Amino acid sequence: MPRRILLDWIAGLRPSEGRARPDRIEKRAYFTNRWLGIALITPQLLLIFTFFYWPAGEALYWAFTLERPWGGGNEWVGFGNFSAILSDHVYWNSVVSSIVFALASTGLGMAMAFVLAILTDRELKGHLIYRTVLVWPYAIAAPALGMAFRFILAPEAGFLAFVNKIWPGLWNPALHGMDAMIAIVVAFAWKYVGYNFIFFLAALQAIPRSLIEASAMDGASWIRRMRDIQLPLLAPTMFFLVVINLTDSFTDSFGIVDIMTQGGPARATDLMVYKIYFDGFKGLDYSGAAAQSILLMLLVIVLTIAQFRFVERRIHYK
Repeated sequence: MPRRILLDWIAGLRPSEGRARPDRIEKRAYFTNRWLGIALITPQLLLIFTFFYWPAGEALYWAFTLERPWGGGNEWVGFGNFSAILSDHVYWNSVVSSIVFALASTGLGMAMAFVLAILTDRELKGHLIYRTVLVWPYAIAAPALGMAFRFILAPEAGFLAFVNKIWPGLWNPALHGMDAMIAIVVAFAWKYVGYNFIFFLAALQAIPRSLIEASAMDGASWIRRMRDIQLPLLAPTMFFLVVINLTDSFTDSFGIVDIMTQGGPARATDLMVYKIYFDGFKGLDYSGAAAQSILLMLLVIVLTIAQFRFVERRIHYK
């Protein structure tokens, strides 16, 4: 036996430790044929171009042009479509409704997910079942979810029908704008509870148990531990979820609104994304709808930049 191997064995080390083996050197793969790499990325590039760049380019073209009556091509109008939209009080009503919906659904969805994650992290009875079941709502398509909540929250035979039996007419999303907004907020928040729950639970389980146990031994209650230890350490996860939830609330709410309220009553739930669909496909105002889509995209971009500019700098990463 060689002397080096014998000394390593006596020291309790494996013979391979301390020496770099040639077969463990990182290797990189290169395509010997350039056309093979191009052929592999071509399908992905075609998908991106077909479903992203092409529609975005068409939206830009329609936003700065106006279709002539009864066809015959488009006429260049510059920022005329944007001026007409920004001077319309109906459009500003949809902007306000979208912001209210985004803030309410994000707050409700994250609050419910955080409570469920806290209870699951404490390993209460049945926590394994909760951890599995609570993920399922995110997999439900928005139209199917909207149809389910439309029946659940129906004023005549839904889950809240007993309210109208006690106070007739108190709950009716078909007549009261506030009730309709509450209905779509609850439906959208319920859909994203599973998504938020996954991240909250993963972040909670990443917190060292020694911190929680030490604070418990010092006499801190579970509320004090959550406020002083868990919440500060969850700040990066919360920031990420706020960005994702706010962005999706502006873009992923169409299916729920279309099935549950169709923008009513009296435009109380006429969110920006639904107004784009209604003006473009119902009112056949393609140019105005394209301009609204550009404004919606700019609004989401501005909100995201503002969050990273003014909120992200206050987040302390561990």
